[in-house]
Amino acid sequence: PIGLMMGSFRVVQAFLEPLVNFIRYLPVTSFVPLFILWIGIGLEQRVSIIIFGVFFQQLVMIADVSKGISKDLINASYTLGSSRTDAVLHVIAPASLPGVLDTLRVTMGWAWTYLVVAELVAASSGLGYLSLKAMRGFQVDVIFLAIAVIGLLGLITDQLFRFLRLKVAAWAQ
Repeated sequence: PIGLMMGSFRVVQAFLEPLVNFIRYLPVTSFVPLFILWIGIGLEQRVSIIIFGVFFQQLVMIADVSKGISKDLINASYTLGSSRTDAVLHVIAPASLPGVLDTLRVTMGWAWTYLVVAELVAASSGLGYLSLKAMRGFQVDVIFLAIAVIGLLGLITDQLFRFLRLKVAAWAQ
């Protein structure tokens, strides 16, 4: 919703864009030690790293998607008596749905990467931890297995988002 609002209302964009652009250029990996100090080691820390790494990128991408909605479509809704809220809820949001799902599909790949980074640094389980443990024991085959599993999980996630887009936004094909 914040991305849609940034793309639909210039005042929201003017207010949030400088902060969002500043945060999205910060290296997520450098925040891992801070998240460990603030949150601890565990699932919460991993989820926080993923959200921090992906959320601000998604805001910009979703704002761009909502900016790309045809002005003729939006103007037609105003001509038919829509308020700005109605236009956002009933025209911009549905028209943005395919692009939003594509954005989620792309950023899910980043999320997998950030999860592995979080597990490499501070975890007692997970594929990143398995890779690090295998590296210490010179078990190259286990490292390749972990990489293959991550790739397979990424492929499955990607296909799920493709399927979801086909089902939810079939009209946009």
